[in-house]
Amino acid sequence: MSWHTVLDVIALLCLVLGALMSLAAAIGLVRFPDLLSRMHAGTKPQVFGLFLMLTAVAIESGEPRMIPLLILAWVFQLLTVPVSAHMVGRAAYRSKHLHEENLMEDELRDVVARAGHEESR
Repeated sequence: MSWHTVLDVIALLCLVLGALMSLAAAIGLVRFPDLLSRMHAGTKPQVFGLFLMLTAVAIESGEPRMIPLLILAWVFQLLTVPVSAHMVGRAAYRSKHLHEENLMEDELRDVVARAGHEESR
């Protein structure tokens, strides 16, 4: 077995696992009951799935100059996904578009009430 075959198998495994992670994210987006659960399902496996797919692209391309570009793409994804998820979750919480019975502990209730009270002054 040559090195090219081994690299092809590793790239194939990364692609399949990345696709499965993306599929898990898609299924979670469709199946979970509320916005916060869907947001979690859409962000966590998607970032790891993208990492696996970019790893497969780096392995298959064989070009060392592609690696910084792929790392940059993953870092931008890693930086933007949590921020966007936080903003969506914050907007959902403030606009009451969530199922409060699914929350185990609501640590933001007092903070939001206090902020709303200070804004009304």
